[in-house]
Parts: sequence; C-alpha cells; structure tokens
Amino acid sequence: MRKNLKTYRRITKLPFGQHLFTFIVCRMAPYFSSIKPLVTELKPGYSSVSIKKRRRVQNHIKTVHAIAMCNMAELAAGMMTDVSVPVKSRWLPTGMSVQYLKKAKTDLVAVADGGNIDWNTDGDKLVPVSVTDTEGNIVFLAEITMNVRFT
Repeated sequence: MRKNLKTYRRITKLPFGQHLFTFIVCRMAPYFSSIKPLVTELKPGYSSVSIKKRRRVQNHIKTVHAIAMCNMAELAAGMMTDVSVPVKSRWLPTGMSVQYLKKAKTDLVAVADGGNIDWNTDGDKLVPVSVTDTEGNIVFLAEITMNVRFT
C-alpha cells in the first residue's frame, strides 16, 4: 500500500482528519494551498477534492477562476494516481487538456475517476477529472496525462 493511502486512512480517523491530511499534502506541494483545498475522499482509482468559492479563487467576474479549477483537478488526479500505482513505480503529470463548460458560481468538487485505468502497466495514463458545482452541474472537465514508470 502506498504511503499516502496509509497516511490518509490513519489520519482521517481523527477529528478534522481530512483537514490535517490536506494540510500535510499542501506542505509537500505548496502551490496547491493557494486554493485552500480539502481532500474529501481518497482510495485506489478514486479521489475527490473540494474548494470553497472565496475571493482568493475568484476572477474579475466573481466566478471561480479557470486556473483554480485546473489546480484542484491536478490535485485530485495526482492524489488518485499516487494511491493507485504499484508501490515500485513513479508517476509524473505530463499534460492536461481542459474544457470550461459553465461559469463556476458556487463551491466546487473535483472528482478523479481512474477506475477503468490499468495501473499495472507503465506508460501514459489519461486520468479524467470532472468538477461540479453545488447544484450538480458539471462546470469543468479535464483529462490529465500521467506518465507511470516502474522502478
């Protein structure tokens, strides 16, 4: 089992465990802290990350900025990839394609679903991420290329 998955399972049993786990992740990769995310679920093949709509993630028209959604999508995909790949492997995001479907006017949840990906082979994996608003509307879609190599 990957270290991040062990840590997530252990820490989330504590009060405010999701917040503590997210804090640790953002200390390791500080740019993610710019959106104040919360890792709400993490397991092999699946991850979800939420953000609140607050001033720090808004653009000039008072919607959630496109790059904030890219940031949360990369966090969700990266965490899901990390707990899905075999222990003796390494991964690196190498590309991202995105579609902005609607204005993001509320809090958001990004879901990375890698359930249909074969994590036991190396090479490029296309990780789908969807971002939904509080009304259940998909506002953003991403496909993040993760390069997986066995060590």
